[in-house]
Amino acid sequence: MEERVVQDSLPPGQGEVLGIQSVTQTQADKFTNAFLKNSLPGKNQEQIEEYMNHKAVVLEHRKQKTPRIKTKKAKGLNARQRREMKVFQLKPEHQKYLLFMPLHGLWKQYIVDLCNGLKPNSNPQLIQQRLLKADFHGAIMTVVRSKCPSYVGTSGILVQELKHVFKIITKEDRLKVIPKRNSVFAVEINGFVSHIYGSKFELRSSQRSAKKFKVKGTIDL
Repeated sequence: MEERVVQDSLPPGQGEVLGIQSVTQTQADKFTNAFLKNSLPGKNQEQIEEYMNHKAVVLEHRKQKTPRIKTKKAKGLNARQRREMKVFQLKPEHQKYLLFMPLHGLWKQYIVDLCNGLKPNSNPQLIQQRLLKADFHGAIMTVVRSKCPSYVGTSGILVQELKHVFKIITKEDRLKVIPKRNSVFAVEINGFVSHIYGSKFELRSSQRSAKKFKVKGTIDL
C-alpha cells in the first residue's frame, strides 16, 4: 500500500459513519512524534528516526507502573519485652491445682488419641516414640529420681515447659520449678507409666516435635 493512500483524508460520508474525523498533517505529525517519544523513552529525535528505519514498532498501549505500597508487618515481642511484661509468669491467684484439672482431662484424651487408644496389647516402643514428641502441658508428672533429693516425690500438673525446667502445680497449690537435668519424671496414662529422662529433654516442646531421637540402651543421671 502506498504511503500517500495511508495518509489520505477520509471521505466526508465515511467519516460520519465511523464517528471520526480526519486531522491535518501538522496535527498528525505532532501526535506521531509524541507517541514515539512516549514509546521509546530515553531516545532523541535522530535515534527515533534511525530506530524506525531499521526496526518495527509494536503499537500497543503502555501501562503505567503503579507504585507498590510497602506494608509493615507486625513485630512480636522480643525476649526482653516478654520478661518485662511477665508474659509467662503465672499469677499467684491462678496457682490453683483444681483450675488445671480440666487441662489434665484434655491432655489425657489427647494422648489416648495420639497413641491409638493405649490398648493393653499396644507396642510399648511405638508409644514411647510418640510420647517423645508429644506435648506434656496438662500431664501429672512425678519426680522419681534426682541428684537433688528434695525434688524426689514432687508431683503435680505440668503448667509450663521451658527449655531447661518443668513448672508444675502441686495438690497443695504450690508452683514448683523442677530442672530437667539430672532428674527422671514418671507420667501415668490409663495404667501405662512412662519415664522421662530430663537430661535428654532439654528442648522446647516445639523443637522436640521436630527432633529425631536416637535409641540408647541406658541413660545415667
